[in-house]
Amino acid sequence: MNDILDAILASDTSAADFAKLDLPESYRAVTVRKDEAEMFDGLSSKEKDPRESLHLDEVPVPELGPGEALVAVMASSVNYNSVWTSIFEPMPTFGFLERYGKLSPLTRRHDLPYHVIGSDLAGVVLRTGAGVNSWRPGDEVVAHCLSVELESSDGHNDTMLDPEQRIWGFETNFGGLADIALVKSNQLMPKPDHLSWEEAASPGLVNSTAYRQLVSRNGAGMKQGDNVLIWGASGGLGSYATQFALAGGATPICVVSSDQKAEICRRMGAEAIIDRNAEGYEFWSDEQTQNPREWKRFGKRIRELTGGEDVDIVFEHPGRETFGASVYVTRKGGTIVTCASTSGYQHQYDNRYLWMSLKRIVGSHFANYREAWEANRLIAKGKIHPTVSKTYPLEQTGQAAHDVHHNRHQGKVGVLALAPEEGLGVRDHELRAQHLDAINLFRADAGPQARSETRAPATAERRAA
Repeated sequence: MNDILDAILASDTSAADFAKLDLPESYRAVTVRKDEAEMFDGLSSKEKDPRESLHLDEVPVPELGPGEALVAVMASSVNYNSVWTSIFEPMPTFGFLERYGKLSPLTRRHDLPYHVIGSDLAGVVLRTGAGVNSWRPGDEVVAHCLSVELESSDGHNDTMLDPEQRIWGFETNFGGLADIALVKSNQLMPKPDHLSWEEAASPGLVNSTAYRQLVSRNGAGMKQGDNVLIWGASGGLGSYATQFALAGGATPICVVSSDQKAEICRRMGAEAIIDRNAEGYEFWSDEQTQNPREWKRFGKRIRELTGGEDVDIVFEHPGRETFGASVYVTRKGGTIVTCASTSGYQHQYDNRYLWMSLKRIVGSHFANYREAWEANRLIAKGKIHPTVSKTYPLEQTGQAAHDVHHNRHQGKVGVLALAPEEGLGVRDHELRAQHLDAINLFRADAGPQARSETRAPATAERRAA
């Protein structure tokens, strides 16, 4: 791995040089283990600790198949699916791997007693399989997490409808929280040149998910002038939804849980902000009973912020805790679009407020290749920005997942894999200089100028070495 890292850090390594590099027999990877899938039985979700279940193991490099690529991972990030995997909820992921393994002799590679997790990466292509024409060794890439087979006609209008659609690193093996990852070539996209490795790795899953959910015609189809209610507006998903709303001429109504998170939304440019903890909203009277009075109080507060208007779109992902309120506050003919259920999968709402007001509930799951490409293109152009707040080394992925599990983070939590330090990988310093404040907005441990000015020289020195 040292030779691979040296080649990446050098400024003059050619594609031919990368192709000649020997691959190691094994690599470091963050895993969960099949024989530990019951280790948290009897505990509540919050009591389950990813630091106990996530291991840094040395695992064999997988066989490279047609249409695939092996990528040296410089950085990755933690998503909520990493948390689900680590606490074995709603079920252990080994069932996904077993089913995928039955599809073909090639997919049998994925059915292992360990699961290399992670659904984001930024890195460098090392090898490509037969039939790969668009990518070659040495290409600097990011990867989106949609894995499809496309042997059924169902997926050819929208690849998310492929019957064999899976999320890489969650429903497949060999994910991005590792030194090497195995991906399909149609997961790859160009790495944004003005971002460091950890910054480029962080948007993939959440940025693409938010794009489809909010902007795409497959989701809410947001337009200029829309009022958009965004739950968790400073979090991994919500921070991108907030940016898309602002960039698209909509008005985000940002729901957060602390003044610190409210301030981040203000710094992004949002003005309508609700601190649900400070204002004491309790949408459930008890475990079984929702409180419609709180829905009404919430709706009144929204109208105070919008000049008397209800919301056109609700960007939903908490699920059980908030869904009843989301349906209630949406305007007549409006849309509730949901992509997750981090507070519980069993949603309850009063259907009268849905059918009698002609509202729609739209399910949205990740994004197809085109949507992911468009979302990444906006990142590359500096229109949408990464939201990294903190970065951990690969050895501390368990702690990173623990932070996300307990909502002790802002934006996205990055993970360094092969990258020896933060700030490496920047190629376009001029574009970066135009967006320093936005790039570093979520950083909690240093001001934007200070962090950038200390990292940029290190990047230049590494590339000159």
